[in-house]
Amino acid sequence: MFTGIVTAIGTVAKADQRGDLRLRINAPLDPARIDIGASIACSGVCLTVVARGGETGNAWFDVDVSGETVSRTHAGMWEENAKLNLEPSLRLGDELGGHIVTGHVDCVGEVVSGEVTGDSWKLIIRAPQEMAPYIAGKGSITVNGVSLTVNEVHDQADGTCDFMLNIIPHTAEVTTLGELKAADEVNLEIDVLARYLKRMQGLAAQG
Repeated sequence: MFTGIVTAIGTVAKADQRGDLRLRINAPLDPARIDIGASIACSGVCLTVVARGGETGNAWFDVDVSGETVSRTHAGMWEENAKLNLEPSLRLGDELGGHIVTGHVDCVGEVVSGEVTGDSWKLIIRAPQEMAPYIAGKGSITVNGVSLTVNEVHDQADGTCDFMLNIIPHTAEVTTLGELKAADEVNLEIDVLARYLKRMQGLAAQG
């Protein structure tokens, strides 16, 4: 389980296609605090550490990425030199600073536009039709592993929806979100509470 609060930006140093895709990710972390078998969210995708090394501030860890995971996440994130938002799994007693995040990507969205508004970075992202009912103004959503609040939602004629986010300067600096531009793909995870509410609504309609 995660909170959507990114602690570091990692870089894919090596990508080897074996039975699955084996990645080596460089990160400014302490390898002594990266346990074999531990979970790390990589731009919103929960992955298991299978090896690690390096030194404090210049660590590396290896993960295996299945073909299913590659097919359900945004293009290019598993290539060498790609930057990834990193968050170790929540430990007992840690502060829940964002919202409950599972690390399971629900869909891939597309950046419609990005522009500076005041000191912030205003992003508009299009979510596919199947996910549109789960996105609401002032609700939570995870974009490339970052917990964010939806400011506005605009439903489209084709069933998709555009939702607007304000990225404050700190978030833009410590994550990869400040580098997003129109037509970029992003990993989206809806709020788990929205998922259960939608299910309950569907059951109520049946009965």
